[in-house]
Amino acid sequence: MHLRFFITLCLLAAASVARAQDSPVGFLTPSKNIVCQFITDNGQSVLRCDIMSLDARPRRPADCDLDYGHAFAMNAKSTAARICAGDTVMDASLPVLAYGAVWQRAGFTCRSEQTGLTCFNAMQHGFSLARAEQKVF
Repeated sequence: MHLRFFITLCLLAAASVARAQDSPVGFLTPSKNIVCQFITDNGQSVLRCDIMSLDARPRRPADCDLDYGHAFAMNAKSTAARICAGDTVMDASLPVLAYGAVWQRAGFTCRSEQTGLTCFNAMQHGFSLARAEQKVF
């Protein structure tokens, strides 16, 4: 998937979140360092997860004029990617997904562990997030 596609998805997602501020769908990890929100806009389901604190940020791509390194997104059938984003999905009102627990919705699955968070879609594409390292698969 192209970076521009994910930027567009996230802009749509941000607009959707803005319309539904009173009822976000998602979770926080127990450390409160990772937050995920499930967003549906125009029939497109997107899972976006942000990591608040990283040991090291990757270099920002030349085509990204916003923040880079903290945000990850995927739709139900696409590859996952680290995205260029000027916002966050952090919402302290979201419920905590306990260590060892699994969250599922619309083809997305996330597992919270003390070592980090792993999320994937129905096509087995996803990401693993931890303060020390983030991987897209």
